[in-house]
Amino acid sequence: MEDRPKIKLQLGVTEIILESLGWLAILAIWGLVIVNYSTLPNSIPTHFNAAGVPDTYGSKPELFVLPIIATLTFLLVTFLNKFPEIFNYPTDITTSNASAQYLNSTGMMRYLKMILVVIFGTIVYNKIQLAQGISEGLGVWFLPINLGLLFIPLIYFISNSFRLSKKFQVNE
Repeated sequence: MEDRPKIKLQLGVTEIILESLGWLAILAIWGLVIVNYSTLPNSIPTHFNAAGVPDTYGSKPELFVLPIIATLTFLLVTFLNKFPEIFNYPTDITTSNASAQYLNSTGMMRYLKMILVVIFGTIVYNKIQLAQGISEGLGVWFLPINLGLLFIPLIYFISNSFRLSKKFQVNE
């Protein structure tokens, strides 16, 4: 890794909204678990197959696993986002393109961590619904929709990195 410039990025409106939505989603997951915990049976679904049907059951306290993982992941990515110069980039980072590339990569990380929390929250919600006998599974569309929510933006942000690299090569 070459010696990349260290820049303190200023958050724009979009970044602030994504951060806020992510924190709200974290709070919502915890609220969902805490509010429903006492009404759940002792056995809840803990794993689903590719079709969204539960295939493993566990004890009620296991409902806390996903909120804990979501919170820790969110906090870790929030911390790492303060150091975009350590990220892997598909293009060279120069002093002229560093700011734009860093904004692009931290934006991608913000989006991904928010989507991960929403996905975890959806799973927790569905686990609760299943345990209460309200639904039968995540549904066959759960996996493809969530893969799309993760990978389509990844393709966008990575292609945007190449576009930014070309833009700054022309301007140098």
